[in-house]
Amino acid sequence: MAVSSSSGTPQRPLRFQLCRQRRRVWGLSGLVVVFSLVGLILCWLNPSIGAPLRPGLDFTGGTQIQLERSCSKSCQSLKTTSVEEVLGALELPTDKDKVAPNLSRARVQLLDGGQSLVLRLPFLSAAQGQAVIKAMDPVAGPFQSGGQSVDTIGPSLGGQLLRSSLISLLVAFTGIAIYISLRYDRRYALLALVALAHDVIIVCGVFAWLGLLLRLEVDSLFAVALLTIAGYSVNDTVVVFDRIRERSREDDSLPLTEQIDRAVSATLTRTLYTSGTTLLPLLALILFGGATLYWFAVALALGVVVGSWSSIALAPSLLSLWQGSGPPSTPLSAPAAAPKPPLSSSQPPIEGGDVISDG
Repeated sequence: MAVSSSSGTPQRPLRFQLCRQRRRVWGLSGLVVVFSLVGLILCWLNPSIGAPLRPGLDFTGGTQIQLERSCSKSCQSLKTTSVEEVLGALELPTDKDKVAPNLSRARVQLLDGGQSLVLRLPFLSAAQGQAVIKAMDPVAGPFQSGGQSVDTIGPSLGGQLLRSSLISLLVAFTGIAIYISLRYDRRYALLALVALAHDVIIVCGVFAWLGLLLRLEVDSLFAVALLTIAGYSVNDTVVVFDRIRERSREDDSLPLTEQIDRAVSATLTRTLYTSGTTLLPLLALILFGGATLYWFAVALALGVVVGSWSSIALAPSLLSLWQGSGPPSTPLSAPAAAPKPPLSSSQPPIEGGDVISDG
């Protein structure tokens, strides 16, 4: 049986009753958030990391050496442990009174099916870098002529990049909170920030576990991915909230939970289509974008999936907690309309909504 709105228009049957399933939504999101927080804490307590995420060369500073192996069709099998053993036993030349850096904790990565060798090392001088390249030739060579890349980032620049990334995230979150507070009710702003924190924590938690299990490092591209995820997540949440506000104005006689269910049902197809089309180019980057953009695309794809979930399910279901206080449907800057006086039987209405006075 169809339900009629306050204007008399019959309503379509609900495709998805979110508020009835809200405890399951909260339980699933809470479980994933706890799992992510555990990963962040374990990373912080790990002596070799000492941070919620394993920082890359962009943030810690150091020297990165990338060597392209000369292979006609396929390169010979190479294990990272063999490279680490050679680096641990290597004696580097010293500069004046400085102590040679310890390479036993160097990070080794094989890219493109073993055709590219990446070494992340402490800060090295030019002579020390050439010594490392020469030591790699017997175990991983021969290398392509001109296929060597040596990048060095000082510790002060790495710290500056880390501070700039954190400040950018903080400014973005603050700006989002101010905008939604002015454009909508403060309760909308609070729930949008909850959904945003939910998305960022889950993405960071997944990469924390990857840092523990696969020794994956995060760099400045990861900070860019978090900023992009924040914008995408808030955009989706605002669309759903705006639909809830419109529905509460049209069907003010319905309970808030039913208004939310109908608003979510109305935006569900649009959100799924938008998320699907956004994932298509990211999937192409994951498959064909190469090693440089691989984890950047993975972070974005994960953020799109988690952001769509929080916009469709988490934030609207949390809004239903205000059932007893009435629907937060009016923005702060919009004054409430004054009620019109009832019409008497002796005062017929005329065009424009006015009545004819007896006087």
